Amino acid sequence: MSIAFDDYGKPFILIEEQDRKERIKGLDALKSNIAAATTISNTLRTSLGPRGMDKMMQSPDGDVTITNDGATILQKMDIQNEVAKLMVELSKSQDDEIGDGTTGVVVLAGALLEHSVKLLERGMHPLRIAEGFERANDLCMPLLESISEAVPLEEDTYQSLTRTAMTTLNSKIVNKIRDQLAEICVKAVMAVADMERRDVNLDHIKLDGKPGGKLEDTCLISGIVIDKDFSHPQMPKEVRDAKICLLTCPFEPPKPKTKHKLEIDTVEKFKEMQDAEKNYFVDMVKKVKDSGANVVMCQWGFDDEANHLLYKNNLPAVRWVGGVEIELIAMATGARIIPRFSEITPEKLGRAKVVKEVPFGTTRDFMTVIEDCASTKAVTIFVRGGNQMVVDEAKRSIHDALCIVRNLIRDHRVVYGGGAPEVACSIAVSDAADQTPGVEQYAMRAFAQALDSYVIALAENSGLSPLETLGQVKSAQVKEKNPHMGVDCMGVGTNDMKVQNVYESLKSKQQQMTHATQMVKMILKIDDMIKPTDYE
Repeated sequence: MSIAFDDYGKPFILIEEQDRKERIKGLDALKSNIAAATTISNTLRTSLGPRGMDKMMQSPDGDVTITNDGATILQKMDIQNEVAKLMVELSKSQDDEIGDGTTGVVVLAGALLEHSVKLLERGMHPLRIAEGFERANDLCMPLLESISEAVPLEEDTYQSLTRTAMTTLNSKIVNKIRDQLAEICVKAVMAVADMERRDVNLDHIKLDGKPGGKLEDTCLISGIVIDKDFSHPQMPKEVRDAKICLLTCPFEPPKPKTKHKLEIDTVEKFKEMQDAEKNYFVDMVKKVKDSGANVVMCQWGFDDEANHLLYKNNLPAVRWVGGVEIELIAMATGARIIPRFSEITPEKLGRAKVVKEVPFGTTRDFMTVIEDCASTKAVTIFVRGGNQMVVDEAKRSIHDALCIVRNLIRDHRVVYGGGAPEVACSIAVSDAADQTPGVEQYAMRAFAQALDSYVIALAENSGLSPLETLGQVKSAQVKEKNPHMGVDCMGVGTNDMKVQNVYESLKSKQQQMTHATQMVKMILKIDDMIKPTDYE
């Protein structure tokens, strides 16, 4: 869109391809944007909660993904509408910041937009609606803190952390073995956690997987797994009390950095060149051997002669190890990464009890496992599954659980799930709206109704009567003055989420409401736009 001026100086707007595009303003623009955003929200609505459904997506290359993770679904969708892309960004920001609640935040934002349409049609200004939503959100933040409970982190079993991770895994394809996976996630996070700073670097937890086997075979390895085998088939398959030399320089003779030309005109010169090359290799292997190393891991490759010499000197070696894996191995074993052969010393070697090559199935597929390392500051969760899709979905599920446990290390307060916080906030916002003068009270009531819509979606996905369930939960919270009453999605027989051990991170719930409110305010402020080109 550009602005031009006629002969009399009056401005007019030029739109590219204006015969196929339309400029819309005011209420029409708002409704168009809200329709696009709510379409995305309704797509994810059926994936909310422990009984939520999965989505199957196919990429242009034919790759199939099956998941109910909100952020993954939206990233895989081919979305053209700019406002709909904002909902994708909303889910991504929740995933980057918290790691869980990516479906809930989009469903809540969609519900807020749906209820704002009714207010817009009644003539309420968009900014007054946004102000009312923000006032309601500000009321919810201290309320969520007041109904939260702190979980102890000093105990040996970390039961509260495990239960929170189990709640996250409840809605995933791996919910059958959620107890085992939750325990693995908590152990992995506690292994790499810096409790003094109360922080966790998830880069130190490597998620690796291999199709074949059962989900139950998933395990935590206090070390690193790399998808490589030893470079020579006759090298030992297992090394005990390993001293690991990590190299980022290749087993090759040095090459001039400028253009060069070597002329060989006699047999003697050729033999001299061969001997010189061999001496380079012998000298390299000797330096490694003299340092006391009994395993070599190299970021680069090496040719057959170097490989043969390593085998002859009883030095098992792994080549083409990735840069990220080299760093993780260094952290786990206490090794120093060595860039030149002249710098190899015994002090720079890493220590591990076992380095072994593990075969998988009958396909001659091998992986190298480094176990019981000197330092436990890097660990691997090794996922098994019937096929690659199951392994990928299990990895996504475990990542969400790891993020939630990390959040509890940072802020160890939890609220109880099952829609209980939303109902408590809805009741409080409705009461506050009755005492609020001005038109913001209508927006605050719309905010409360949007929170109710979240609970209704939970009940619908669990096969319950939506309105009846919402009424029962609200009534129970008011009568018993118990903010832990929620939707019994799993049919346990009680609505008390504290009894059901359904935990959610306080930070996750606060971020969901805050992000959704901010996104809705942004969309409500757009009142002039070019309507996207229709398909021809």
